[in-house]
Amino acid sequence: MIGFIVAGLIIGVLARLIKPGRQNLSILMTLLLGLAGSVVGGLVANILGTGSIWELNVLGFVVAVIAAIVFIGVAEGATHRGR
Repeated sequence: MIGFIVAGLIIGVLARLIKPGRQNLSILMTLLLGLAGSVVGGLVANILGTGSIWELNVLGFVVAVIAAIVFIGVAEGATHRGR
């Protein structure tokens, strides 16, 4: 479980570094979006048969970062509309 949290934080930070512009997200939000991205990446890897949701593999990691980038964009859009 701790490994899942650390992986989620790494994925969230990588997604924020890749996504252009300044994101007004806390470290907790980065962690949560990274965790959501890693769940999506693990599910996609599982569906494609390259590993389970709890395994670290290249395809799951790449999909997790891409999903986290999308989630960060959605979170940014939601916070900008609320202001």
